[in-house]
Amino acid sequence: MNGTREKMKGNWWRTPLLRWIDRLQQREDQIFLLLTLVIGALTGLAVVAFILLTERLGMRLYPVGSAAWRRLLIPVLGSLGMGYLLFRYFPDARGSGVPQTKAALFARKGVITAATMFGKFFCTAATLASGIPLGREGPSVQVGGGIASVLGRRLGLRPEKVKALIPVGAAAAIAAAFNTPLAAVLFSLEEVMGDLHAPVLGSVVLASATSWAMLRLLLGNNPLFQVPQYQLVHPIELAVYAVLGVVGGLVSVAFTKLLLGMRERFLRLPEKTLWFQPVAGGLLVGLMGWFVPQVLGVGYGYVGEALNGRMALQLMALLVVLKLLAVTTSYGSGNAGGIFGPSLFIGAMLGGTVGSIAHQLMPGYTATPGAYALVGMGTAFAGIVRAPMTSVLMIFETTRDYAVIVPLMISNLVSFFISTRLQRQPIYEALALQDGIHLPSAETRQRHGKRQVIQAMHAATEVLSAQMTVREAFEQAHSSQFRAWPVTDRRGVVGVISLATLERELAESAAAKQLGELVDARAFPHVHTDQSLDLVLERMGTARLELLPVVSRADVHKLEGIVTLRDVLGSYGVGPHGPL
Repeated sequence: MNGTREKMKGNWWRTPLLRWIDRLQQREDQIFLLLTLVIGALTGLAVVAFILLTERLGMRLYPVGSAAWRRLLIPVLGSLGMGYLLFRYFPDARGSGVPQTKAALFARKGVITAATMFGKFFCTAATLASGIPLGREGPSVQVGGGIASVLGRRLGLRPEKVKALIPVGAAAAIAAAFNTPLAAVLFSLEEVMGDLHAPVLGSVVLASATSWAMLRLLLGNNPLFQVPQYQLVHPIELAVYAVLGVVGGLVSVAFTKLLLGMRERFLRLPEKTLWFQPVAGGLLVGLMGWFVPQVLGVGYGYVGEALNGRMALQLMALLVVLKLLAVTTSYGSGNAGGIFGPSLFIGAMLGGTVGSIAHQLMPGYTATPGAYALVGMGTAFAGIVRAPMTSVLMIFETTRDYAVIVPLMISNLVSFFISTRLQRQPIYEALALQDGIHLPSAETRQRHGKRQVIQAMHAATEVLSAQMTVREAFEQAHSSQFRAWPVTDRRGVVGVISLATLERELAESAAAKQLGELVDARAFPHVHTDQSLDLVLERMGTARLELLPVVSRADVHKLEGIVTLRDVLGSYGVGPHGPL
């Protein structure tokens, strides 16, 4: 705010504005409450505009009775055009939006720029309208978080208050995008915040209700899906729902591993191909859409058909496979869009498939396939997104039918258990790690009172270049006070090399080898400023190092300093002797 005040002093007509801003800062809590309402309303309007823009643009690109060539050509052209815009102008608008929103909350001091927000809005709308089968809910979360971030920073709120507004915007976005205000609150706390007891609960509820009210005012009180009432036909059905949970868990793991593996392969390609990579997803979607049009787009209309039992078994089974391949390739290649909607689509088709088979085998003991399609939506969501409580509440809000709760809880629990056992890392956390963003765990966020790295770290005075040979590094080590050094290249820090490693390489006649060949830039020992010193000792012991680089959570290659064994012991009043 001091910089803003200095710029405004020369303009006498802005003096009243300065006084008004000062008064706002003195009443920060009241402003926070008012901002909650404003963010809810603006986010609701943005999501409504997002829905209308996507649908109307999609109808122009795919008019009723249009030729089949459109289904092949338009996804390719859409992914190519948006790929260039994302590469050239909006690099932070690629992908889902949920990992980026969490990164802004925990690693970027609550900053989501206006450019990223607008880029996410328009690029995602155009991408989805062209037929790329990704979701709108994740991008809506980033747009809602962006609205909250921009307003909070423009009003001069402290970074802590700006960060507290991020989950407020996220909840407002989900409430409008999916028409489920209660599930939106739970998703914001369970997934974005990672804390169901977060102090912003009241603001999250208020923003969610406001955004939902805007949606209802502008688009009417129509649920996303028209679902008939279901009931448990026979207790034996509970076993069928458990089987659905097993299958849903396995499909969730396959989806997650395939998406992460696909994205890893694309990230390893040369950077100059980044703008062109989304075409791979567009081409695959176009080829599939030429033969099976149901693959194109989010496909909520086809989900509605499955929920009402109007889709054939063979088509539902085929769509599970095709949609899984199309979504993972589209996302992995860098198109803008989320995985929230696709997980619901895949779950509905999977549930409908299992339900159809069960109903054919036991027609007198099982409900119609639509009931299983409904439960399958929550089952896949719980297994892929790892938000089981949100899943239960979301499906309950969609149906407003309590009879579905028990089958849903059984299937979700089984799917969640299998998913966590076979794929330990949640998908949003894994996606952030692939981008070099290390989000703090719940345990880390609870360690505010403990000794942290920031209290012991200091500037990195000695670093080694990745292009340096082993012999050159060893010669330089003679004049160093350390026994280990960060290794850097044009990206920043890419690893740590120890004196013992240099000596071993020399002994193995590898003196001409470059240091960059000895480190793994994607997984090297490091710590963050907010982590505890006992974790530093643990990682030093595992890596057999007496020095670790301290890196940014927002960019693992950004070197913020180093922490040594002497620093850690010194913070406890113990002074080691000898070199480090």
